[in-house]
Amino acid sequence: MPRMIFVNLPVTDLERSVRFYEALGLRKEPKFSNDQAAMMVLSDTISVMLLSHGFYSNFTSRPIAEPRTTSQMLLCISCDSPDEVDRITEAAGRTGGTVDPATQGQREGAPMYGRLFEDPDGHQWEPMWMDPDFAAKGAHQTEAA
Repeated sequence: MPRMIFVNLPVTDLERSVRFYEALGLRKEPKFSNDQAAMMVLSDTISVMLLSHGFYSNFTSRPIAEPRTTSQMLLCISCDSPDEVDRITEAAGRTGGTVDPATQGQREGAPMYGRLFEDPDGHQWEPMWMDPDFAAKGAHQTEAA
């Protein structure tokens, strides 16, 4: 059995979050969903678990971070094309997410293309496409910040 990953996100309005992620193309798995949690399937091996704050608190004694004012992670999702990056990002903007307009850059000829958006609770996502030939070359030098 392949190893799976479950991204657990605390949300303030479960139904709103389910609608948001369905609009992005994820599928709700009823078998693992109830009035406090929803399993949203991204792929055969990756699911996003949307958990009400009360339910999320059962798994940790740490306070829930405010995603609009802090950053603990950036959730990057691979896409098959720059058009898919735009489709997901635009769907996020139409269904209650916040799109970062500064990330809509050049597409033509660029080896990578990505954009940023926040879900309705402020969790940051980055749909990203990378040219397969560029990716095959491996790690690249980065410029100093």
